[in-house]
Amino acid sequence: MKHLLLFLVAALFCCSFGQPQQTWLALGDSITYLNEHPDETDHRITKGYMTLVTERHPHLRYINQGHNGWTAVKIAEQIENLGLVKADYYTVFLGTNDWWAGLPLGSMADYRNNTGTGTTSGAFRIITDKLKQLNPDAPIILITPMQRGDFVYINDYKNNAWGSYKPNRNGQLLEQFANTIRAIGQEAGFEVVDLYHHPKLKLNKLVKFKWLKAPGADEYRKYRYPAYTEIPFNPEADDYPYPQAAIDMTYDGLHPSDKGYRVIADELSKHF
Repeated sequence: MKHLLLFLVAALFCCSFGQPQQTWLALGDSITYLNEHPDETDHRITKGYMTLVTERHPHLRYINQGHNGWTAVKIAEQIENLGLVKADYYTVFLGTNDWWAGLPLGSMADYRNNTGTGTTSGAFRIITDKLKQLNPDAPIILITPMQRGDFVYINDYKNNAWGSYKPNRNGQLLEQFANTIRAIGQEAGFEVVDLYHHPKLKLNKLVKFKWLKAPGADEYRKYRYPAYTEIPFNPEADDYPYPQAAIDMTYDGLHPSDKGYRVIADELSKHF
C-alpha cells in the first residue's frame, strides 16, 4: 500500500509539472531583440514572439540572442564572441538586414561549400555549424524574413528604408533571401517557418495606411499600399507616417506589432 501511494504521488507530480524544463536559444536581429526592449518601440509592443511562445509552452526557457541591426554575415563573423550556449532548441531569424544592406546573397553552393562570410548563404553555414557543434541533437528552426513595407524608425525619422516591393540597391529581392533560407532548411534537414509567404503577413496587411502629405499640398492623407509607394516622405519636415491608427501587422512598416508577433508565435509554437 505504501509503494502504491508513493507511485500515485510521483505520477501526480509528473502530471502537475508536465515536461522537463528545456532551453531555447533564439538568434536574430531587431525583431528578436525587441522582445526585451519595448521601450525602444515607444511601447507600441507589449510581448515579443519569444514571450508569447514560452507562455504557451511553460517547459521552455528562452535566451534572447537578438542583435539590433545585425546581418547574418555579422553574426557569422562574431559567432565565437556572442556567448552562444548549448540549448535544446535553436531558432535563426535573420536575413532582412542583409537584404537592405545590399550584401551578396550567394547561392546554395556557398552554403554547401562553406565559402565563408562573403555571402549571406555562406554565413548561414557558419551559423548552423556552430549551433550543431553546441548541441548536435537540438532541432534548428530557420525563420525566413517577413515582407517589409516602407520602414521609418519611430525614434529617428532619418532612419528609413523602402519596402520589399522593390529590389535593394544591388538588385536583389528580399524574396530571394527568403527562398534561399527555405532551401537551406530543406537541404540540411532543418525545420523552416516561412514568414515571407505567410498569407497574414502580405505587404497590404503590414500597415493600414501611411500618413503622408498629398503631393503639392500641405494636407495629410491616408495612403494604403501600393499607393503610398509613390508618395514621398520628408524625414526633416513630415509627421511620423505611422500613427497608432495605422498599426496592423507591423507598427512601423517593418517590425511586428503585437498582432504580428502573435502570428509569428502561432507558427513557431508548432515546432516545440
